[in-house]
Amino acid sequence: MTHAEPHDEVTGDRMNWLRAGVLGANDGIVSTASLVVGVAGATTDRAQILVAGLAGLFAGAMSMASGEYVSVSSQRDAERALLTKEREELRDMPEEELAELKEIYEDKGLTPETAEEVARQLTKHDALAAHADAELHIDPDELTNPWGAAIASFIAFTIGALLPLAAVAFTPTSLRVPVTVVAAVLSLALTGFVSARLSGAGTRRAVVRNIAGGLVAMGVTYAIGSLVGQSIG
Repeated sequence: MTHAEPHDEVTGDRMNWLRAGVLGANDGIVSTASLVVGVAGATTDRAQILVAGLAGLFAGAMSMASGEYVSVSSQRDAERALLTKEREELRDMPEEELAELKEIYEDKGLTPETAEEVARQLTKHDALAAHADAELHIDPDELTNPWGAAIASFIAFTIGALLPLAAVAFTPTSLRVPVTVVAAVLSLALTGFVSARLSGAGTRRAVVRNIAGGLVAMGVTYAIGSLVGQSIG
């Protein structure tokens, strides 16, 4: 007995949630770690660092959530518009649409006779679903969900941001910056690995790229914080 390969098990909303979650966590780690390291470069006052970090956490989480909501809503609106147009075409010119579907399957390697039979059978079963899948690569029953992406981004950003915040809050002043950097690097390695696995890309390059970007961001903000702290002091 054969089983279908699980290529479609993580698609649609679930892939959208995973993508938003990984990106949100990554942004939470980089932006919050950079922020607290930058403030730590300007002052050793733990309270000021934590206030800045918490403000950055909530501002970043809300920004990520609203950005994902707007982005995915725009995508969903575009998908709905395409499906509406396809419904109209199926209603107004069904024979032309059938010929178009037949041509798509011919281009995929089916003989003209088989392609026509497949097109007719699929059209008879569910014409909109058949054309949406073959032409638009959209499942009419599983449009992207903006609320899912927004919530995933908010939660993931918050979790990612809590890691550098915890590092800076519970370490002595002399170890505050290096411990925060190490915590951020380990977290970025994890998110880089997960994002690479989700996209099917090589993990090593993704991890190195993720860590390098985080180190540059933290280094720049620490240098700026140190310069500002010295000029104010």
